Amino acid sequence: MTTSLELPGYEHIYSGKVRDLYAPVGADGAVVPDQLLLVASNRLSAYDWMMSPEIPDKGEVLTRLSLWWFDQLSDLVPNHVVSTDVPAAVAGRAVLVRKLDMLKVEAIARAYLTGGGLEEYHAKGSVSGVALPDGLVDGSRLPEPVFTPTTKAPVGEHDLPMTYAEVEAQLGADVAAEVSRLTRAILARGNEIAADRGILIADTKVEFGLAPDGSGGLVLADEVLTPDSSRFWPADLWEPGHPQPSYDKQFVRDWLTSPESGWSKSSGEAPPELPAHVVEQTRAKYVEAYERLTGQTF
Repeated sequence: MTTSLELPGYEHIYSGKVRDLYAPVGADGAVVPDQLLLVASNRLSAYDWMMSPEIPDKGEVLTRLSLWWFDQLSDLVPNHVVSTDVPAAVAGRAVLVRKLDMLKVEAIARAYLTGGGLEEYHAKGSVSGVALPDGLVDGSRLPEPVFTPTTKAPVGEHDLPMTYAEVEAQLGADVAAEVSRLTRAILARGNEIAADRGILIADTKVEFGLAPDGSGGLVLADEVLTPDSSRFWPADLWEPGHPQPSYDKQFVRDWLTSPESGWSKSSGEAPPELPAHVVEQTRAKYVEAYERLTGQTF
C-alpha cells in the first residue's frame, strides 16, 4: 500500500506502481492545468507484484539517469521536463513536467532477444509479428532493433503483446509509425552511447504523450533508458546461449524464481520479502549502471 506525501503547494492525484503524481497549486488555490510533479519512489515491481522492502535511493538514481538521457536524446525527440526545482522533501527524485495526453501503448524496442520475446520466437519464429532469422538463442543480437509494443494494463493486470496493426488501430497510422521509429531510434542511440561505457541495452520501454491542445508531435515522457525500463547487460560478459548477468531489476526477478525464494510465479500468492542481501545488491547494480553510463559519482 502506497501513502502519498504532504507536499505544500501540490495536490496528490495518483500513485502508480513506482511513481506518484501531484498537481501544482497556484497562489489562487487553483490547480495549474498544464503541469505535473512526477515523483519517483523507491518502490520496485516485478512480475506485476510490488516488492517489499523498497530499494534505497532507487528513485533518485532513476530520476538523475533519465535527466541525463533526456539530454543525450534531445535532438531526436522533445521531452516533458519543465524544471528540476521541486519541493525539498522529494529533491533529487522528482521533476516538474508538462501534462500530456499519454498514448495507451507501451512502446518497446528490442536490440537483443531474451525474455518474453525469446518465448514468442521459440513458438512462432517472430516477435510481435516481425519475422526473425533462424537459429537465434537467448541473448542473440538482432539484425536491427525491433518494435514490440504491448498494451498498457491497469495496476495489477498484465500488459499483453500487440501487433502493429493493433497499434495502428489504437493510435492511427501516422502516430503508430512515428512511435515505432522513435522507439527504435532511442534504443539505437542508447546503445551507441552505452557501448563506449561497457553496457549493452538489450531492450527498453518508453512512453510518449501528445500536447492536450494537439500542437506539436510526440513528446518523450516518464523515464528513459533506466534499469527499471530497460535490460542492461555488461558488454564484457555478453555470451549468447543463456540468460545474461544484468544491471537491472532482472536480478530481483532471478532471485524470485530461484529455489532460495521458494516462490512460484504461477502460485497466485504474493512474493516473499526481499532479503537484505538482494536489496543491497539491487541498489548497488542501479548505482553502478548510473555511474558507468554518466561518468558521474552517485
